[in-house]
Amino acid sequence: MAGHGPTSGFNPHLPGFRYQFLAKTLGATMWFFIFYRAREDGPKLLMLRHPWEGHGHGAEGHSEHH
Repeated sequence: MAGHGPTSGFNPHLPGFRYQFLAKTLGATMWFFIFYRAREDGPKLLMLRHPWEGHGHGAEGHSEHH
């Protein structure tokens, strides 16, 4: 017969707490970064706004005469 009871031949060990915590932390960091970049660059990537349009820098506080 092929087997010796109801167990299979592959029994992986579960990862330790530190590895689970590290994996969840790195995964959450990756998704936060992706959502942050989507918020900053999403309209440009979806062609809803041109990259050269103003984004709040430069012209504030400057008068016409120098």
